Amino acid sequence: MDLLNAFVAFANFVLIPATAYGAQLALGALGVTLIYGILRFSNIAHGDTMAFGTMVTILVTWGLQGMGMDGIGPLPTALLALPVGIAACALWLLATDRVVYRFYRAQKAAPVILVIVSMGVMFVTNGVVRFVIGTDDQRFSDGERFIISARTFREMTGLEEGLAFRTSQGLTIVVAAVAVALLFWFLNRTRTGKSMRAFSDNEDLALLSGINPERVVMVAWLITAALATTAGVLYGLDKSFMPFTYFQLLLPIFAAAVVGGLGSPLGAIAGGFVIAFSEVTVTYAFRKVVSYLGPEEWSPDGLLQLLSTDYKFAVSFAILVIVLIYRPTGLFRGKAV
Repeated sequence: MDLLNAFVAFANFVLIPATAYGAQLALGALGVTLIYGILRFSNIAHGDTMAFGTMVTILVTWGLQGMGMDGIGPLPTALLALPVGIAACALWLLATDRVVYRFYRAQKAAPVILVIVSMGVMFVTNGVVRFVIGTDDQRFSDGERFIISARTFREMTGLEEGLAFRTSQGLTIVVAAVAVALLFWFLNRTRTGKSMRAFSDNEDLALLSGINPERVVMVAWLITAALATTAGVLYGLDKSFMPFTYFQLLLPIFAAAVVGGLGSPLGAIAGGFVIAFSEVTVTYAFRKVVSYLGPEEWSPDGLLQLLSTDYKFAVSFAILVIVLIYRPTGLFRGKAV
């Protein structure tokens, strides 16, 4: 029985949160790796792109809630607003590409120049988001909070430890799985997707084959908008929305993309879960789990926590540095950084 309690505690505080967080990082890392594979530069503005799409989704959610639309059954109203957020984010990215990035592509600027340019785009996007919605925490979930609550789980199983599975966590896992499946179907089964893969593998050969580079770039930005907004909204529903938080998310998202292998969609997904489980495991206090596994008198005095949660992003940074030093192509041998 204590073994089951230990597993439930582990699932409650490590397995489920890390899986949901990994799905969010994987969606974000897919957007980073897609732009890197097509446009050959690391988009530093990606975190604030997530914030922009999420901001629009929140504003539309508030509008729908003002009209009396309080959720779709157990699901939050934000799901209805998500397509509007994706569309607005896509328009923002296409406008940014036309006004900023296209000029540097025409000049055949070095990738490092585009990285610096994307930093400028990041600051502008961040400023717009802060000006429109402010800097405070925003909570915009109005659906059922729990698929199963800790109290209900204890009553069902008779266990001492309760398992809480939030609606936002379940929604994150399901939506991320559907989004990834659609992306892989698009890249592998459609003509446009195959053109994008060919352009990413060999740009010169793709141009000789008659592939329109501007169309490929446009589709890449559209997919990135969908992935970034979805990831941002899922993260906001699961936790909360604050513009600066999305800037901080840039580190674990890039770490996920690099760990998996920049330019590799499969690597981005794997990297997202590697980073998420590393962060959550290293910063979780295992005292409760260990206490269930032995006699009461053996219960440890300390928290059995390697690092405080304040240092969770340090875990991402450490993994990123190690991978860049020893395996810059990542787990799935993407393009070296």
